[in-house]
Amino acid sequence: MSGSDKTDVELASPKAPRGLWAYLDSSIDPKKSNPISLYACLLTGYTSALSFSACFIWCGFQTGNVAMLGIAVARTFDPEYERTYHFEKPDQQAVISVLAFLIGTSLGRIGDRMGARKRSWLILGTFIQCLCCLAAALTAHYSGEGPYATSRWGPSWATPLGLTCLAFLSASLGLQGIMGKRVGSPMNTTVVLTTTWVEIFNDPLLLSLKKQTGRDVRIGGVLALLFGAFLSRALTNACNGAAGAIGCLAALRMIQLVWWLFVPSPPEA
Repeated sequence: MSGSDKTDVELASPKAPRGLWAYLDSSIDPKKSNPISLYACLLTGYTSALSFSACFIWCGFQTGNVAMLGIAVARTFDPEYERTYHFEKPDQQAVISVLAFLIGTSLGRIGDRMGARKRSWLILGTFIQCLCCLAAALTAHYSGEGPYATSRWGPSWATPLGLTCLAFLSASLGLQGIMGKRVGSPMNTTVVLTTTWVEIFNDPLLLSLKKQTGRDVRIGGVLALLFGAFLSRALTNACNGAAGAIGCLAALRMIQLVWWLFVPSPPEA
């Protein structure tokens, strides 16, 4: 068959059909993921405000929890302190949060196998986060504990069911963190914003009046987290408890799940 004949056959051949699975198996364009990354920051603020109000634990910001554990160990060697050779309840909550966060973020290995930017994984990963939020809502409800701590040493979510609620929320943010990191938005993990603050105030174009995508997205992420925390506290009061507010969080996660369907794919080379 001559070269011209091959060309004619190729031109005449129909393109392979693109069904639903082919679309789900496609990748998203990281350059178009900034809006959904800002939404993830809102969910970070919302989720972390719930756990902090209940037991002074940031279920998404694990640096402080690890430092807490270091202080807890040091107390056993302090002659001025009544020595205890076990972790107090706040320390136990910090341990639970750290471990659950690590388990959640380790689920990102599934995404590495499926394709970290593929729509199928982003939808599946978000669905797992939805399930974690639903489980957290149920355990918060059946624990019978209030949404607010009475004091630093009188935290809520201190029963086994309360600790389980904290674990599910921490795991959901651990998974969100690795998904955000793999997507490659300027918001990085969408969970820890300390680096974001550093990048904002060391941006040479910080005061520029022109549009600067990286700077603008980072500032938007901080504001989104702030609004998420505000919304969390408002809904906790409106729902008369943490269980209802966490149920609302599950609904917000479902919005994120559907949103992944509409994030554009990168332009074909």
